[in-house]
Amino acid sequence: MNTNLRTDAVWLVLLLGTAATWWLGENGQTGTSTVQAILAIAGVKGVLVIREFMALRGVRPAWQGAVIGWLLLVLLVNMAVYWKGI
Repeated sequence: MNTNLRTDAVWLVLLLGTAATWWLGENGQTGTSTVQAILAIAGVKGVLVIREFMALRGVRPAWQGAVIGWLLLVLLVNMAVYWKGI
């Protein structure tokens, strides 16, 4: 895929993910499933940003794994804090 086309596609997915999480928050959606959906969308967006805009697409899998692992850890901690607060 053309690099510019791929970047545009990723940008569009990021916009749609942002719109979806905004909609969930603005329409009073609550509950564990909503929080899980928001964090899942944030995870997908984070991986896209890491791979496309942090130039980690072509590097060794260990580097990608370290950065994406950090992202997953942050998302899991956020979910754990949410569950603890219920």
